[in-house]
Order: sequence, then C-alpha cells, then structure tokens
Amino acid sequence: MMRSHWEFFLSCLLAFTAGHIINYSVIIYSQEVLRSDLLAGVGFGLCFGPPLLLGWYAGVLCDRHAPDRIIHIAQGLFVLAALTMAVADRFISEVSARVPFILVSALLAGIGWSFVAPARMTALGQIVGSEALRRASLVFNLLVMLGFGLGPIAISVCRLRAGWQGVFLFAAALFVIGSALLLKVRTQATHKPHLPVRKEVIIGLRAARSNPLLAQLLVTAMFGYMLMGPMQVILPRLARTSLGLTELGRGAFLGTLAPALIVGGLLCLFVARRLPHGKIIFAASGLSGALFAAMGLAHSPAIAFGLLACVGMLGGIAISLIVTGIQENVEESVRGRVLSMYTIISQVIPAASGLIAGALTHAFDASRAVLICGCVLATAAVVNAFRMHTLRAYRGH
Repeated sequence: MMRSHWEFFLSCLLAFTAGHIINYSVIIYSQEVLRSDLLAGVGFGLCFGPPLLLGWYAGVLCDRHAPDRIIHIAQGLFVLAALTMAVADRFISEVSARVPFILVSALLAGIGWSFVAPARMTALGQIVGSEALRRASLVFNLLVMLGFGLGPIAISVCRLRAGWQGVFLFAAALFVIGSALLLKVRTQATHKPHLPVRKEVIIGLRAARSNPLLAQLLVTAMFGYMLMGPMQVILPRLARTSLGLTELGRGAFLGTLAPALIVGGLLCLFVARRLPHGKIIFAASGLSGALFAAMGLAHSPAIAFGLLACVGMLGGIAISLIVTGIQENVEESVRGRVLSMYTIISQVIPAASGLIAGALTHAFDASRAVLICGCVLATAAVVNAFRMHTLRAYRGH
C-alpha cells in the first residue's frame, strides 16, 4: 500500500509539515518579534478559524470534483502566505507595521486548511481500496501527527541557519515539492447531479446524525482536539518562562511531540485489531488531559519533557482510532462532506481553544493556563465515557 502510493503519502508529509511550520511561525513570530501573546492567539485563530465557514463548502466540492485539483489550489494559498510573511519580515523595518501582513498570512493559511485537509482525506478514500483503508488511514494520520511534530523542529533549525527568512522560504518550498509529487496521483470527480450547496450540506449532516457511532466519534474528536490549541499557543511561552529553555531547547521541547505522536500512531498501526477502540479512546483522552494539567505544576525540564511525551503518545492513540473509525463507517456517497466535518473539528476546535489559551496566558501565566486546559479536557473525557454508550461499546474489529 505504501509502495504503490508513496508519492501521495510523501506529499502529505511535506504538506502537513509545511502547514504547521506556518502555524507555529505565526504564533512564535507574534510572541517573540511582535511581542504579543494575544496577537499569537488571534493569528492562530485565523489559521484554523476559516474552516468553520468554508469547510462545509469544501466537503461539497470534494464530493463533486477530483480532490487532487482542490489540493493544488489550496497549497498555492499556503505558498502565498509564506511569501507574504517573508516580504513583511524582509522589507518592513517598523515591527508594528508587520502586524497586518502576519494576520493576512494567517488568514490565507486558514483558507488553505479549509480545503487541503478534507481533499487529502477524500483522495485517500479514492486511491486506496476498501480492504486497505484502515491501515492507510492509520498511516495517513501518522503523517499528519508527524508533520505537526516536525513543524517546530524545522523552525528552530531554519532560524539558527537562515533566520526567519529561511523558515518562510523552506515552508513554501515544501509545498511546491508536495504539489509536484501529486502530479502522478489521479483522483476522480463523481459527475453526479449537483444540488444546491445548502442541501448537499444538510444531506451530509443527516448522514452523520443517523449513524450513532459516527456522530459520537465526531463529538469525541471535538474534545480530543481541545488540547491542540493550548499546545501550540502556551507551550512556547511555558518553555521560555517556567522551564527557562534556550532557543534550541525550546525547539527540542516542542519537537518532543513528533516521536511521541509517532509512537502513539505506530501502536495503533500494529495493535489496532486487538484494541477495544471505544474504551481506549476515552482512556487516552482523559489521561492526556490529566498529564497536560500536570505540566503546569512542573518546573523541571526533564519532567516536562516526559509529561509532554506521554501526552503526545496518548493523543496520537486517541486521534488515530477516531479517524480510522470515521473512515471505516462513513458512506461513500457522503465521504467528502463527513470527512470535512471531521477536518472542521480538527481545525476550528484548536483555533478556538488556542484563542482561549492565548487569553488565559495573557490574563494569568503559562503554568496556570496549562493547568486549566488540561483539567477541562480530562473532565470532558470522563463525562463522555458515561454518556456515549455506542462508542464505549465499539471495538473496531
């Protein structure tokens, strides 16, 4: 499966890494160059906020047109976002005058995320046969998480060697290479009669609601992704203030997510057939929230590194099982629309929680903000485990 579709999977890795380079750049640049935690939260909200509106339309397009064409257009927006930040950093000497350019770049990235994520997930369902879909979905989600973890590492390395200009140009180059790899990947349009967009969206919503397992997987994903915003917004500040890490140390700290997410994804990849998926999803979500809260009390870098690694591993397990469950239980006729609901969740929920996390960090300190966010997620996981009977009984076998 990986050998026959290596261009697609490599393109996914490059694109997701580059996308998270841009997300992290908006946050770190706002905090360190523009000197504003609140602006970092707003920028992150713009990166992942637009899918709340555009994601529904993206799902309809994915059920109408060839997903690879949608991917190319969306990645072009990311390239434009990276170049806009590069121009602002290079040619605008007054730091405060760069703010509009950074916010515009964040918005362009947000529009790009609205389309590229559901298009790639829909393309996966087309190019991989049903017998290999579970394994392909786990591999795909592993690449998503790996890209998320590699983003901050790439930023640290590029900044040390070529400054912010190197960061922005590297992200743009990854997107260009990722699009070139897709030239050999062929996906198909459905050629079905088109209904008004609103009606097609409603049909997709009804399909999700009529399947209790699918509906509960989507709701659980909402709570699972609550932790992603605080991770990206608060942790850079926590690493600098409470832990006192250097630039390279901060990159390594945030980069701990990469191997942790890989471990979580690999565990699912090799033992998914033997796991009771529903119970594991709830347990992993609750524990990741509790351990994230514990990071707010940690002042030792070694302990913080260990806690973050466990949070990443547990989060990787929960999200991998959720994605696989959705891919396996969605009807082909509405695949694009239902997957767009998932990608809306994966983008809007981190944006909302990131905005709140930025405000919490601005009002309190990073340690208290981490403690609050972790406790909220842990509590939500316990409540959902008691309420969602269908998902709790889901074994995924």
